[in-house]
Amino acid sequence: MVVVVIYHAGIMGFPLTGRVHRFGWIGVDLFFVLSGYLIGGQLLAPLMRGQRLNFGTFFARRVLRIMPAYFVVLAIYFLLPSWREYPEMSQPLWKFLLSVQNIALHGGTAFSHAWSLAVEDQFYLVLPLLLLVLYPRPRASVIIACIIIFGGIALRTILAFQNLTEMGVSFRGFQAWIYYPTWTRLDPLVLGVALAAIEKFRPSWWQGLTNLAPWIWLPTLGLIGYALWLGEGEHLTIAACVWQFPLVAVGMAALLICAVSPRLPLRRVAIPGAAFLASIAYSAYLIQKFVIHAAGEFCATHNINPLSAPALIGVELCVYAAATILFFAVERPFLQLRKRFAPRKYGNPI
Repeated sequence: MVVVVIYHAGIMGFPLTGRVHRFGWIGVDLFFVLSGYLIGGQLLAPLMRGQRLNFGTFFARRVLRIMPAYFVVLAIYFLLPSWREYPEMSQPLWKFLLSVQNIALHGGTAFSHAWSLAVEDQFYLVLPLLLLVLYPRPRASVIIACIIIFGGIALRTILAFQNLTEMGVSFRGFQAWIYYPTWTRLDPLVLGVALAAIEKFRPSWWQGLTNLAPWIWLPTLGLIGYALWLGEGEHLTIAACVWQFPLVAVGMAALLICAVSPRLPLRRVAIPGAAFLASIAYSAYLIQKFVIHAAGEFCATHNINPLSAPALIGVELCVYAAATILFFAVERPFLQLRKRFAPRKYGNPI
């Protein structure tokens, strides 16, 4: 989450030296892999025990986790336009209400960062049904996963050529039809669910993967670096459009393996405050652009250099302070409600 805030702060007037912030978009891909792994694991656990999925509990928990804070921030965007980071809303209200705001979306508009929430909502609407059908057919599950991954590569290739200009792939077309839509961004979610399935149903394979961690962490960083380098040309290339996302997804999945491996010290390192930052990460993601925009206005009014260290640190602290307020005022009460009325019990006895 921190790198995503740095990324958005950078493109909204608080850039880091050397424009390092421009790589922060990969934080969303890491989140997708983690989400696929965690939610996929929660759904697969009852199936592993021979239980039926409890769809009502699953969807109730997702709604109580995601929607309250989302609707509060959405209301602010539409009711208080002066607070927006850009005058124009990225999509009409009905798209936000139906969680399809990532379709035909262009950047440089207000609340455009909600695209990733739409991808999540759509994926988790389909995933339980898909698992229910594919669970008795493990070979079909592998085939479907491969179709999604390689189908995404083929689709991005077609879309990149359709948006090709003399100056490379049109960035506006890339945003609308490759970067934001669900069907071209499923790689990390599918890989996350695949890792969860391996951990649950092929424990020997999982142990083998985690044992490889000392040998793969450095090549993994190299792979992610190469994927980022693909997008560093003067013009947006077809290769970047097609291969950046799957390469970053594979890299993030490998980093997840390294993070949980007992062969590396990462899982044993306790970072002070990390658990709290993780708890408010969703609120921070929702509210970040409000705060960055307000910080920019404050710096302009008081002649503060946005490139200075106090400004860069201050905008980050302000984002997390606002996120803390949103978390305790909105998220936490509904999480307590979820714990009471929809405890984590996704399976019913057969």
